[in-house]
Amino acid sequence: MDENTRNELIRKHLEAVRLLQQTPVTDSASPGWPPQGYYLLWHVVIGMMLGFIGAMVSLGFNMIAAPLFGQPALKLIRVYLTFPMGEAALDPAVTDANILGVGCFLYLATGALHGVVFHLVMSIYFGQLSVMKRFFIAGGMGLLLWLVSFYGVLSCLQPMLLGGNWIIELIPWWVAALTHLAFAWTMLALQHWAKFEPYIQQRDNPADQLPDSVRMGIDS
Repeated sequence: MDENTRNELIRKHLEAVRLLQQTPVTDSASPGWPPQGYYLLWHVVIGMMLGFIGAMVSLGFNMIAAPLFGQPALKLIRVYLTFPMGEAALDPAVTDANILGVGCFLYLATGALHGVVFHLVMSIYFGQLSVMKRFFIAGGMGLLLWLVSFYGVLSCLQPMLLGGNWIIELIPWWVAALTHLAFAWTMLALQHWAKFEPYIQQRDNPADQLPDSVRMGIDS
């Protein structure tokens, strides 16, 4: 092979490598990644997690504050248990830890479901607002959640199913309101960790795998 033919082949191969280097890399194993627009599934799952944490904080807040007013720490849970158990949940003889544990689980599960709605609304409609504006909006949503849950749903559903209205009657309105505010503001404080940041695998530059002499030809 004469030198002119050799140089011509090198030039053609360098041009082919340069074109290959400029071609976008696609991953056929994960088409459409990262997802475009609003990633609904991510925000549903994150909303459940944040709602669960918010319910834990609001329950802890209530358990700490209740003894300060001469009430048992788990009175809120006992009253919430009147929804599945009726008036029997208020019997002081009911001290089984498993039953109270079920009450805590129901409370946290309800918070997780509420968290989905809360997070979707906050992230879709109010995600770009200032912290102060979102603070007041979250507080308003927490109070709205209290009003709808207590006076729109439970006040009708519990008497119809169980013959009593114990949740509305035994939980003071200000306790219920503060509990829902603690839930809402906890979720707001955690919104920073709810942003979706997709992982994109960094790929090696094809030219890095070539000999130095060829790589110098590409860069020239």
